[in-house]
Amino acid sequence: MTDARADERTRPEGDVHWYDLPDDDPDPATRDEPAAVLPAAVRPTAVLPAAVRPTEGEDRKAASAGTSRKTAPAGTSRKAATWRRAGGPARRAVRNSAAILLLLAAWEVLPRLGVVDPVFVPPLSESLAAGADLLLTGRLPEHLGASLARSLSGFGLAIVLAIPLGLLIGWYKPVADFLTPLLEVFRNTSAVALLPVFTLILGIGETTKVAFVLYACSWPILLNTVSGVKTVEPLLIKSARSMGLGPVRLFQKVVLPAAVPTIFTGVRLAGAYSILVLLFAEMVGAKAGLGYLILDAQSSFRIPDMYAGIITISVVGLLFNLLLIGVERRFSTWRTT
Repeated sequence: MTDARADERTRPEGDVHWYDLPDDDPDPATRDEPAAVLPAAVRPTAVLPAAVRPTEGEDRKAASAGTSRKTAPAGTSRKAATWRRAGGPARRAVRNSAAILLLLAAWEVLPRLGVVDPVFVPPLSESLAAGADLLLTGRLPEHLGASLARSLSGFGLAIVLAIPLGLLIGWYKPVADFLTPLLEVFRNTSAVALLPVFTLILGIGETTKVAFVLYACSWPILLNTVSGVKTVEPLLIKSARSMGLGPVRLFQKVVLPAAVPTIFTGVRLAGAYSILVLLFAEMVGAKAGLGYLILDAQSSFRIPDMYAGIITISVVGLLFNLLLIGVERRFSTWRTT
Protein backbone atom coordinates (compact mmCIF):
# COMPACT_ATOMS: atom_id res chain seq x y z
CA MET A 1 0.00 0.00 0.00
CA THR A 2 2.78 2.34 0.89
CA ASP A 3 4.58 1.46 -2.28
CA ALA A 4 1.45 2.24 -4.36
CA ARG A 5 1.05 5.63 -2.76
CA ALA A 6 4.70 6.42 -3.25
CA ASP A 7 4.39 5.37 -6.85
CA GLU A 8 1.48 7.76 -7.34
CA ARG A 9 3.49 10.61 -5.83
CA THR A 10 6.51 9.90 -8.00
CA ARG A 11 4.58 9.17 -11.22
CA PRO A 12 4.98 11.93 -13.75
CA GLU A 13 1.89 14.00 -14.36
CA GLY A 14 0.08 12.93 -17.47
CA ASP A 15 0.74 9.16 -17.21
CA VAL A 16 -2.46 7.13 -17.33
CA HIS A 17 -2.84 3.54 -16.10
CA TRP A 18 -5.56 1.01 -16.63
CA TYR A 19 -7.05 1.59 -13.18
CA ASP A 20 -7.46 5.30 -13.92
CA LEU A 21 -9.75 4.68 -16.91
CA PRO A 22 -13.56 4.65 -16.48
CA ASP A 23 -15.49 1.41 -16.75
CA ASP A 24 -16.68 0.42 -20.24
CA ASP A 25 -20.11 -0.45 -18.98
CA PRO A 26 -20.87 1.55 -15.87
CA ASP A 27 -23.66 0.67 -13.51
CA PRO A 28 -27.03 1.49 -15.09
CA ALA A 29 -28.11 2.97 -11.81
CA THR A 30 -25.31 5.52 -11.80
CA ARG A 31 -25.19 6.16 -15.60
CA ASP A 32 -25.81 9.80 -16.48
CA GLU A 33 -29.12 10.42 -18.23
CA PRO A 34 -28.90 12.23 -21.61
CA ALA A 35 -29.68 15.88 -21.45
CA ALA A 36 -33.21 16.69 -22.41
CA VAL A 37 -33.61 18.39 -25.76
CA LEU A 38 -34.99 21.85 -25.12
CA PRO A 39 -37.32 23.62 -27.49
CA ALA A 40 -35.69 26.16 -29.77
CA ALA A 41 -37.47 29.03 -28.02
CA VAL A 42 -35.84 28.25 -24.64
CA ARG A 43 -32.60 26.76 -25.89
CA PRO A 44 -29.63 28.66 -24.41
CA THR A 45 -27.55 30.63 -26.86
CA ALA A 46 -23.86 31.21 -26.84
CA VAL A 47 -22.71 34.31 -25.07
CA LEU A 48 -20.82 36.56 -27.48
CA PRO A 49 -17.86 38.57 -26.34
CA ALA A 50 -18.52 42.22 -25.67
CA ALA A 51 -16.43 43.26 -28.70
CA VAL A 52 -18.77 41.51 -31.16
CA ARG A 53 -22.00 41.76 -29.19
CA PRO A 54 -24.48 44.10 -30.99
CA THR A 55 -25.30 47.21 -29.05
CA GLU A 56 -28.76 48.38 -28.28
CA GLY A 57 -28.60 51.09 -30.96
CA GLU A 58 -27.58 48.60 -33.63
CA ASP A 59 -30.42 46.28 -32.62
CA ARG A 60 -32.83 49.19 -32.93
CA LYS A 61 -31.47 50.12 -36.39
CA ALA A 62 -31.68 46.53 -37.61
CA ALA A 63 -35.22 46.27 -36.35
CA SER A 64 -36.24 49.52 -38.00
CA ALA A 65 -34.58 48.47 -41.28
CA GLY A 66 -36.40 45.18 -41.22
CA THR A 67 -39.66 46.97 -40.50
CA SER A 68 -39.12 49.40 -43.37
CA ARG A 69 -38.39 46.56 -45.76
CA LYS A 70 -41.50 44.76 -44.69
CA THR A 71 -43.73 47.82 -44.83
CA ALA A 72 -42.36 49.23 -48.14
CA PRO A 73 -44.98 48.99 -50.90
CA ALA A 74 -44.31 46.39 -53.51
CA GLY A 75 -44.76 48.86 -56.37
CA THR A 76 -41.94 51.14 -55.23
CA SER A 77 -39.12 48.84 -56.33
CA ARG A 78 -40.98 48.16 -59.56
CA LYS A 79 -41.31 51.86 -60.29
CA ALA A 80 -37.63 52.45 -59.54
CA ALA A 81 -36.62 49.64 -61.90
CA THR A 82 -38.91 51.08 -64.60
CA TRP A 83 -37.35 54.53 -64.21
CA ARG A 84 -33.87 53.02 -64.44
CA ARG A 85 -34.78 51.15 -67.62
CA ALA A 86 -36.34 54.27 -69.14
CA GLY A 87 -33.38 56.44 -68.18
CA GLY A 88 -30.82 54.08 -69.70
CA PRO A 89 -31.48 54.98 -73.38
CA ALA A 90 -31.66 58.67 -72.48
CA ARG A 91 -28.29 58.57 -70.73
CA ARG A 92 -26.82 56.61 -73.64
CA ALA A 93 -28.17 59.13 -76.16
CA VAL A 94 -26.71 62.05 -74.20
CA ARG A 95 -23.35 60.29 -73.89
CA ASN A 96 -23.20 59.49 -77.61
CA SER A 97 -24.17 63.00 -78.67
CA ALA A 98 -21.96 64.85 -76.18
CA ALA A 99 -19.35 65.76 -78.81
CA ILE A 100 -22.00 67.14 -81.17
CA LEU A 101 -23.58 69.18 -78.38
CA LEU A 102 -20.17 70.63 -77.48
CA LEU A 103 -19.55 71.56 -81.13
CA LEU A 104 -22.93 73.30 -81.39
CA ALA A 105 -22.34 75.15 -78.13
CA ALA A 106 -18.91 76.31 -79.32
CA TRP A 107 -20.43 77.41 -82.63
CA GLU A 108 -22.90 79.59 -80.74
CA VAL A 109 -20.60 80.98 -78.06
CA LEU A 110 -17.26 81.58 -79.81
CA PRO A 111 -18.56 84.05 -82.45
CA ARG A 112 -20.39 86.03 -79.77
CA LEU A 113 -17.25 86.22 -77.65
CA GLY A 114 -15.21 87.42 -80.63
CA VAL A 115 -12.91 84.39 -80.66
CA VAL A 116 -13.82 83.87 -84.34
CA ASP A 117 -15.04 86.51 -86.76
CA PRO A 118 -18.88 86.50 -86.66
CA VAL A 119 -18.95 87.86 -90.22
CA PHE A 120 -17.48 84.65 -91.63
CA VAL A 121 -18.70 82.28 -88.92
CA PRO A 122 -22.03 83.61 -87.62
CA PRO A 123 -23.54 82.09 -84.47
CA LEU A 124 -25.53 78.91 -84.83
CA SER A 125 -28.79 80.66 -83.99
CA GLU A 126 -28.39 83.03 -86.95
CA SER A 127 -27.73 80.13 -89.33
CA LEU A 128 -30.79 78.29 -88.03
CA ALA A 129 -32.88 81.45 -88.44
CA ALA A 130 -31.66 81.77 -92.03
CA GLY A 131 -32.57 78.11 -92.65
CA ALA A 132 -36.05 78.68 -91.23
CA ASP A 133 -36.48 81.67 -93.53
CA LEU A 134 -35.40 79.60 -96.55
CA LEU A 135 -37.82 76.89 -95.49
CA LEU A 136 -40.76 79.29 -95.16
CA THR A 137 -40.08 80.95 -98.50
CA GLY A 138 -39.92 77.54 -100.23
CA ARG A 139 -36.40 77.90 -101.57
CA LEU A 140 -34.88 75.23 -99.33
CA PRO A 141 -37.47 72.51 -100.22
CA GLU A 142 -36.95 73.27 -103.91
CA HIS A 143 -33.17 72.86 -103.76
CA LEU A 144 -33.43 69.86 -101.44
CA GLY A 145 -35.88 68.08 -103.74
CA ALA A 146 -33.63 68.58 -106.77
CA SER A 147 -30.59 67.21 -104.93
CA LEU A 148 -32.44 64.20 -103.51
CA ALA A 149 -33.85 63.26 -106.92
CA ARG A 150 -30.39 63.24 -108.51
CA SER A 151 -28.69 61.54 -105.58
CA LEU A 152 -31.25 58.76 -105.16
CA SER A 153 -31.37 58.10 -108.91
CA GLY A 154 -27.60 57.61 -109.18
CA PHE A 155 -27.45 55.68 -105.90
CA GLY A 156 -30.26 53.31 -106.91
CA LEU A 157 -28.69 52.62 -110.30
CA ALA A 158 -25.36 51.90 -108.61
CA ILE A 159 -26.99 49.30 -106.36
CA VAL A 160 -28.79 47.64 -109.27
CA LEU A 161 -25.64 47.43 -111.41
CA ALA A 162 -22.76 47.05 -108.95
CA ILE A 163 -24.09 44.32 -106.65
CA PRO A 164 -24.77 41.73 -109.41
CA LEU A 165 -21.45 42.54 -111.07
CA GLY A 166 -19.63 42.19 -107.74
CA LEU A 167 -21.31 38.84 -107.05
CA LEU A 168 -20.31 37.64 -110.50
CA ILE A 169 -16.69 38.72 -110.11
CA GLY A 170 -16.39 37.30 -106.61
CA TRP A 171 -17.96 33.92 -107.42
CA TYR A 172 -16.56 33.12 -110.87
CA LYS A 173 -12.79 33.21 -111.16
CA PRO A 174 -12.60 33.55 -114.99
CA VAL A 175 -14.71 36.70 -114.82
CA ALA A 176 -12.52 38.06 -112.02
CA ASP A 177 -9.34 37.36 -113.99
CA PHE A 178 -10.77 39.16 -117.01
CA LEU A 179 -12.13 42.29 -115.30
CA THR A 180 -9.73 42.83 -112.38
CA PRO A 181 -7.05 44.74 -114.36
CA LEU A 182 -9.66 47.12 -115.78
CA LEU A 183 -11.19 47.65 -112.35
CA GLU A 184 -7.81 48.43 -110.83
CA VAL A 185 -7.28 51.19 -113.41
CA PHE A 186 -10.59 52.96 -112.80
CA ARG A 187 -10.82 52.45 -109.04
CA ASN A 188 -7.71 54.61 -108.58
CA THR A 189 -9.08 57.42 -110.77
CA SER A 190 -10.88 60.14 -108.84
CA ALA A 191 -14.51 60.68 -109.78
CA VAL A 192 -14.04 64.44 -109.42
CA ALA A 193 -11.24 64.36 -111.99
CA LEU A 194 -13.61 62.71 -114.48
CA LEU A 195 -16.38 65.29 -114.09
CA PRO A 196 -15.16 67.35 -117.12
CA VAL A 197 -15.23 64.14 -119.16
CA PHE A 198 -18.83 63.47 -118.16
CA THR A 199 -19.70 67.06 -119.02
CA LEU A 200 -18.06 66.86 -122.46
CA ILE A 201 -19.72 63.56 -123.34
CA LEU A 202 -23.17 64.01 -121.77
CA GLY A 203 -23.44 67.78 -121.74
CA ILE A 204 -24.75 70.02 -118.95
CA GLY A 205 -27.96 68.56 -117.63
CA GLU A 206 -29.53 66.03 -115.31
CA THR A 207 -28.02 63.07 -117.15
CA THR A 208 -24.49 64.20 -116.35
CA LYS A 209 -25.19 64.58 -112.65
CA VAL A 210 -26.96 61.22 -112.33
CA ALA A 211 -24.19 59.44 -114.28
CA PHE A 212 -21.56 61.15 -112.14
CA VAL A 213 -23.26 59.95 -108.94
CA LEU A 214 -23.65 56.48 -110.46
CA TYR A 215 -19.94 56.25 -111.21
CA ALA A 216 -18.88 57.46 -107.76
CA CYS A 217 -21.27 55.17 -105.88
CA SER A 218 -20.51 52.04 -107.89
CA TRP A 219 -16.98 51.54 -106.61
CA PRO A 220 -17.56 51.09 -102.88
CA ILE A 221 -20.52 48.80 -103.57
CA LEU A 222 -18.65 46.77 -106.18
CA LEU A 223 -15.44 46.32 -104.21
CA ASN A 224 -17.20 45.43 -100.96
CA THR A 225 -19.43 42.94 -102.75
CA VAL A 226 -16.43 41.20 -104.30
CA SER A 227 -14.68 41.15 -100.93
CA GLY A 228 -17.78 39.80 -99.17
CA VAL A 229 -18.10 36.89 -101.58
CA LYS A 230 -14.41 36.00 -101.53
CA THR A 231 -14.13 36.08 -97.74
CA VAL A 232 -16.97 33.66 -96.99
CA GLU A 233 -15.82 31.01 -94.52
CA PRO A 234 -14.54 28.04 -96.57
CA LEU A 235 -15.79 25.61 -93.94
CA LEU A 236 -19.36 26.78 -94.56
CA ILE A 237 -19.00 26.13 -98.29
CA LYS A 238 -17.47 22.66 -97.73
CA SER A 239 -20.22 21.74 -95.25
CA ALA A 240 -22.95 22.87 -97.66
CA ARG A 241 -21.40 20.88 -100.52
CA SER A 242 -21.11 17.80 -98.33
CA MET A 243 -24.84 18.09 -97.65
CA GLY A 244 -25.54 17.91 -101.39
CA LEU A 245 -26.28 21.57 -102.21
CA GLY A 246 -25.77 22.48 -105.85
CA PRO A 247 -24.01 25.65 -107.04
CA VAL A 248 -27.21 27.71 -107.26
CA ARG A 249 -28.56 26.64 -103.85
CA LEU A 250 -25.09 27.00 -102.32
CA PHE A 251 -24.83 30.57 -103.56
CA GLN A 252 -28.38 31.40 -102.45
CA LYS A 253 -28.32 29.78 -99.01
CA VAL A 254 -24.70 30.21 -97.91
CA VAL A 255 -22.63 32.69 -99.91
CA LEU A 256 -25.12 35.50 -100.34
CA PRO A 257 -26.31 35.65 -96.67
CA ALA A 258 -22.69 35.54 -95.46
CA ALA A 259 -21.74 38.42 -97.78
CA VAL A 260 -24.68 40.67 -96.85
CA PRO A 261 -22.91 42.57 -94.00
CA THR A 262 -19.92 43.43 -96.19
CA ILE A 263 -22.19 44.44 -99.07
CA PHE A 264 -24.13 46.80 -96.82
CA THR A 265 -20.90 48.39 -95.68
CA GLY A 266 -20.27 49.37 -99.29
CA VAL A 267 -23.88 50.54 -99.66
CA ARG A 268 -23.54 52.85 -96.67
CA LEU A 269 -20.30 54.28 -98.03
CA ALA A 270 -21.98 54.82 -101.39
CA GLY A 271 -24.85 56.62 -99.66
CA ALA A 272 -22.39 59.17 -98.29
CA TYR A 273 -20.63 59.49 -101.65
CA SER A 274 -23.92 60.08 -103.44
CA ILE A 275 -24.41 63.35 -101.55
CA LEU A 276 -20.81 64.52 -101.52
CA VAL A 277 -20.05 64.14 -105.22
CA LEU A 278 -23.46 65.51 -106.20
CA LEU A 279 -22.74 68.76 -104.35
CA PHE A 280 -19.56 69.16 -106.32
CA ALA A 281 -21.42 68.52 -109.59
CA GLU A 282 -24.10 71.05 -108.64
CA MET A 283 -21.49 73.67 -107.86
CA VAL A 284 -19.95 73.30 -111.32
CA GLY A 285 -23.06 73.49 -113.46
CA ALA A 286 -26.60 73.61 -112.09
CA LYS A 287 -29.48 75.98 -111.49
CA ALA A 288 -30.97 74.15 -108.52
CA GLY A 289 -29.79 71.92 -105.71
CA LEU A 290 -28.08 72.28 -102.37
CA GLY A 291 -24.67 72.63 -103.98
CA TYR A 292 -25.98 75.48 -106.13
CA LEU A 293 -27.58 77.08 -103.05
CA ILE A 294 -24.33 76.98 -101.08
CA LEU A 295 -22.24 78.38 -103.91
CA ASP A 296 -24.78 81.09 -104.73
CA ALA A 297 -25.04 82.15 -101.09
CA GLN A 298 -21.25 82.29 -100.77
CA SER A 299 -20.83 84.38 -103.93
CA SER A 300 -23.62 86.75 -102.77
CA PHE A 301 -22.05 86.93 -99.28
CA ARG A 302 -25.19 85.53 -97.64
CA ILE A 303 -23.12 83.61 -95.12
CA PRO A 304 -25.99 82.45 -92.84
CA ASP A 305 -27.77 80.99 -95.89
CA MET A 306 -24.58 79.17 -96.83
CA TYR A 307 -24.32 77.58 -93.38
CA ALA A 308 -28.03 76.73 -93.49
CA GLY A 309 -27.40 74.72 -96.67
CA ILE A 310 -24.43 72.95 -95.05
CA ILE A 311 -26.52 72.05 -91.98
CA THR A 312 -29.24 70.68 -94.28
CA ILE A 313 -26.72 68.45 -96.03
CA SER A 314 -25.45 67.11 -92.71
CA VAL A 315 -28.96 66.31 -91.48
CA VAL A 316 -29.91 64.61 -94.76
CA GLY A 317 -26.71 62.52 -94.69
CA LEU A 318 -27.33 61.47 -91.08
CA LEU A 319 -30.94 60.44 -91.77
CA PHE A 320 -29.89 58.58 -94.91
CA ASN A 321 -27.26 56.64 -92.97
CA LEU A 322 -29.77 55.73 -90.23
CA LEU A 323 -32.18 54.49 -92.88
CA LEU A 324 -29.50 52.27 -94.42
CA ILE A 325 -28.60 50.89 -90.97
CA GLY A 326 -32.23 49.94 -90.43
CA VAL A 327 -32.39 48.19 -93.81
CA GLU A 328 -29.16 46.34 -93.03
CA ARG A 329 -30.59 45.06 -89.74
CA ARG A 330 -33.70 43.93 -91.58
CA PHE A 331 -31.65 41.84 -94.03
CA SER A 332 -29.20 40.59 -91.38
CA THR A 333 -31.65 39.27 -88.79
CA TRP A 334 -29.98 35.84 -88.98
CA ARG A 335 -26.79 37.21 -87.43
CA THR A 336 -26.20 36.62 -83.73
CA THR A 337 -25.79 39.77 -81.62
